[in-house]
Order: sequence, then structure tokens, then C-alpha cells
Amino acid sequence: MDKMKVSYEAMLGLAAEMTLDEAVLKFRSDRLYQAIDKALASGDKDTFRRLTDELKALNV
Repeated sequence: MDKMKVSYEAMLGLAAEMTLDEAVLKFRSDRLYQAIDKALASGDKDTFRRLTDELKALNV
């Protein structure tokens, strides 16, 4: 019974970590999209390219 409890707790911990990772990734992606839109609107090509490269790396 103790072995099952340890396994269950490990699985819960893993699920919580995966959920947190997904939330952080979504938050960062949303921020990058906002910054990309701003750079595009202002015509800042260098910032646009840097941010889109960062977004691509994030989605790998």
C-alpha cells in the first residue's frame, strides 16, 4: 500500500509540474506575441526578428 501511495504522489507531482510548465509557456508566448505586434506596428525590424526567433525557439 505504501508503494502505491508513493507512486500516486509522484504522479500528482509530475502532473502539477507539467501544468505549471504549460502555464508558463503560454504566458511567455502571449507576452512575445504582444511584443511582436508592437514591434511590427512601430516598424522595428530588428526587434521583430529577435522576438520571432525567440518565439520559434520557445515552440520547439
